[in-house]
Amino acid sequence: MLSRSSRAWRSFASGARLIGVGLALMLASGGPARANDLTSGAAAASPFFEICQGQTYALCAVAGCFVLNGVSYCKCDVMSGDSISLPFEFGHGQDICSVNAEGAGNGYMVSTFSVPASVIAPDGDQALYDCPASTSTGAYAQCDGGVCFASSEGQSFPGFDQPLEQGQIICSCPITVADPATATVGYQIAGPFPCQSSFFRNCKSATASTNTGSKIFVGAPTGSARLLAFELGGRVPPFNQCRFPK
Repeated sequence: MLSRSSRAWRSFASGARLIGVGLALMLASGGPARANDLTSGAAAASPFFEICQGQTYALCAVAGCFVLNGVSYCKCDVMSGDSISLPFEFGHGQDICSVNAEGAGNGYMVSTFSVPASVIAPDGDQALYDCPASTSTGAYAQCDGGVCFASSEGQSFPGFDQPLEQGQIICSCPITVADPATATVGYQIAGPFPCQSSFFRNCKSATASTNTGSKIFVGAPTGSARLLAFELGGRVPPFNQCRFPK
């Protein structure tokens, strides 16, 4: 018989695959417009998200990943403080925050979102690269809600040339493959700053695919970082951003 922890783990991992669809639908129904206007005034707390307060969590927003057997394994940063995610409610009163809290004593944690300092202007050395909905065919990792292995911190892991440093952790994340025929919004991945036009090759399946051995990046529907930043902290910092070349 499965333990309570095992049942929670399986239910949570299954739910994680839905996050990209849910967030994309929310943004498509008005999220990006709202995200672009967030500095105009205060907004009420969103019913879409859950804020986990004062927890240790994995931040994967700017992570690179290795694909093995159809799953992406991403090198993320261990953080402490407040973070935000879709709630992933299940069972009796369980959600993203309770799952992450339970992981502290069970060898895992969960990937949630806070603003990465590396993409904030003017000092950040990374930027958000826009992959447009109409042309992008690449694969990217959707890590909000991904489960991470505490035992990987400071260890070697397949697909990464160097051992992880202390404060780095591997998270298992579902893969999303962009489809211009059905996409209503594009997506963003983090890359080097100043902007490099060659990095946009990661918006295409020729570079970023679901094949074993492929190296992909964590991504999210366009506007997600701005929206989540505001929902978490009440303001949108100035992000470094790179536009797809016309």
